Amino acid sequence: MHLTLAYGSDGLGVEVPDDAVVVVPTEPDALEDEAGAVRRALRTPRSGRPLGDLIGPDGAVAVVFPDITRPMPNTTVLPPLLAELERAGAGPDRVELLCATGTHRPATPGELAALVGPEIVARYRIHQHEADDGCHVRVGQVEGTPVLLDRRYVDASVRIVTGFVEPHFFAGWSGGPKGTCPGLAATSTTLEAHSPARIADPRSTWLLTDGNPVHDFIRAATALCPPDLSLDVTIDSFRRLTGVFCGTLPGSHLEACASAARTVTRSVDGRFDVVVTTNGGHPLDRNLYQAVKGMAAAERVVAEGGIIVMAAACSDGVPAGGSFARILDGAPNPANLVRPAGPAELDAWQAQVLGRVLERAELWVHSEGVADDVLRTAGMVPVHDPTAAVADAVRRRGRGARVCVLPQGPLTVATPSGEA
Repeated sequence: MHLTLAYGSDGLGVEVPDDAVVVVPTEPDALEDEAGAVRRALRTPRSGRPLGDLIGPDGAVAVVFPDITRPMPNTTVLPPLLAELERAGAGPDRVELLCATGTHRPATPGELAALVGPEIVARYRIHQHEADDGCHVRVGQVEGTPVLLDRRYVDASVRIVTGFVEPHFFAGWSGGPKGTCPGLAATSTTLEAHSPARIADPRSTWLLTDGNPVHDFIRAATALCPPDLSLDVTIDSFRRLTGVFCGTLPGSHLEACASAARTVTRSVDGRFDVVVTTNGGHPLDRNLYQAVKGMAAAERVVAEGGIIVMAAACSDGVPAGGSFARILDGAPNPANLVRPAGPAELDAWQAQVLGRVLERAELWVHSEGVADDVLRTAGMVPVHDPTAAVADAVRRRGRGARVCVLPQGPLTVATPSGEA
């Protein structure tokens, strides 16, 4: 059976056994009038005041949007949102766009133009958050940890956060409060939100929000300085809007999560000897750090001692020179990743999850952006021909080996029947 995996911008063909179980999300209908749907949501939110009622005669407006690691259709959502703000009296002179990078790198000028559109870049002030620039304000504390958020966001008279709702492997769901924390949080706050203890908790997992230690911290931190409006969207595989959810947190975000859950969750019959996965293609598979999500998606359905075949383009590499690369280079033993020694450090959360996956299964990786020696040092097996790798994995697992394929990686949450 021939399949196309979500890989980079163009996809990747692979041959798998004809009896492989292929798990994909339901493709919901795209909205016929995307811009109109955004306008209607802003004018009649599910909770809270309409956008027009929030805008006074003066005062700064902060509009937060996701960074280059998310497939958020900013060029679809931002134009009608900014037009509604202008209609209410808040034009480019009063509005600043804040890119919620968290601890990720900023976009290059070309990437930023592609992310939001050249017209918006030309007309509006855009600030890309820097977690260590010192321009953060303490807004309170959660569980004894100071919460520091970007000053531009805190000082704004009106705060609007936009986001894309997708399953998240340890925060439950993306979107909603994540745009504020960790999106606009200082490194010290993000380290606590992603502390080793929180990541190690079994409740820090897909689809779970209440009682999830990571999501609980994020939600509480954002509540200390909440957005006046949260504008979340769900999308199809072509990044067309399938739903728009506007209102106050946490209600509007939870509605978006419930809607997305109906399309992305799938039950499968038991666990599999071989699981083929991706990280959802560009921009989600921009680097190996991000690709851990797709590995964690496969972890949910791979048998103990099984083989995961991962395909992720990683055009940005690991990325090289970052904390994640340094951690992988110094901790080839999965146990060292799962149980990090010493205080919390940047990117250790992703390494923890990677270590957990490696403890459960062999991890074979096809990536044009990461060198073979880097993969080997991190305990992974580089493969150059995904079709041959799948065939080899099936042979190694023996007669009757069962194969599961997640062509969209973490955009589908597969769960063995009978397991939570």
